[in-house]
Amino acid sequence: MADVILVLNAGSSSIKFSAFEEQGDGLELVVHGQVDGLYTASARFEAVDGHGEHHAREWSDGGELDHREGLEQIGAFLSEHREGHELVAVGHRVVHGGQRFGGPVRVTPAVADELAKLTPLAPLHQPHNLTPIRILEEMQPDVPQVACFDTAFHHTQPEVAQAFALPASITSRGVRRYGFHGLSYEYIASVLPDIDPKAASGRTVVAHLGNGASMCALVAGKSVGSTMGFTAVDGLPMGTRCGNLDPGVVLYLMEELGMDARAVEDLIYRHSGLLGVSGISSDMRTLLASDDPHARFAIELYIYRIARELGSLVAAMEGIDALVFTAGIGEHAAAIREGVVRHAAWLGAELDAEANGKGAPLITAASSRIAAWVIPTNEELMIARHTRAVLE
Repeated sequence: MADVILVLNAGSSSIKFSAFEEQGDGLELVVHGQVDGLYTASARFEAVDGHGEHHAREWSDGGELDHREGLEQIGAFLSEHREGHELVAVGHRVVHGGQRFGGPVRVTPAVADELAKLTPLAPLHQPHNLTPIRILEEMQPDVPQVACFDTAFHHTQPEVAQAFALPASITSRGVRRYGFHGLSYEYIASVLPDIDPKAASGRTVVAHLGNGASMCALVAGKSVGSTMGFTAVDGLPMGTRCGNLDPGVVLYLMEELGMDARAVEDLIYRHSGLLGVSGISSDMRTLLASDDPHARFAIELYIYRIARELGSLVAAMEGIDALVFTAGIGEHAAAIREGVVRHAAWLGAELDAEANGKGAPLITAASSRIAAWVIPTNEELMIARHTRAVLE
């Protein structure tokens, strides 16, 4: 009987899952999928098994699935399609680990309670990340659960990179720069030695560009700086999040426009970024296909902010050897990569347009002073690795 580690990434209306089979020293993906549309009348289950066969089911009868029922659907599918396999652990993506959790941890009721206290630091993610943990503790109490944090990888940053210029009476309460997307950056750092040994041992900026977007400075594979700070709304413009924003703007919104904290939160998390600037869509594919000048400007602003943050991270590292693009936009949007690399000409970056158009791993010319790579990320595998290591 083969051992299987299940990886869960739960949001407010979806649960993404991947199952990995332990094979010697390695882990092989055997199925992945998601349940989305939770708490709506159009819930849908989708999965792809190890043979590439697609499985889907929709609920269009007006019934709604909650997180518990979504987990039951995943469990039923795994029982039916992975006969002869034993579930030995569940690894969870948890956005915030706070100051205490600098690495993955086996979840106990006390740990779950402590993680729940971090909800004010990640109000749109933390509660939903923890929901499956609570449910599985009831459904399958004998199955170990491991929490893996998006913030943990950034604990290596120097104190000065984590600090805000605020009184100690505030910063002592945990108000500091945490950084996010750490599981993605950690995966890139783990594979970079096989791709570009010079970059792996030197200075690299990784751009995780997806619906959520950030950048991280790596020195010898360790995080030394990142664009996201206290929350996952900071830094680059994203699909619906604004990124960097003068705190005075928030005061203006509250004092002059009469917006309360919840209205401001809704604006900066759900109605800004690419969606807010373009007025069209939060999806980069839609914007790239559009001739609307607002879509064009949203793209221009996005590239400009990436280029500007790149300069900031290069300054923090005092140089750069390589630039890595990853995540949905980073891996698939050649036009965005082209714009960023051309803005980085001052660093000695020279684009290989043909390689970039094909999505080749190396997209800079042989004469380029720095290398630019396209490397697919794999946060799920990183979680599975962490889960196995914690159990061992």
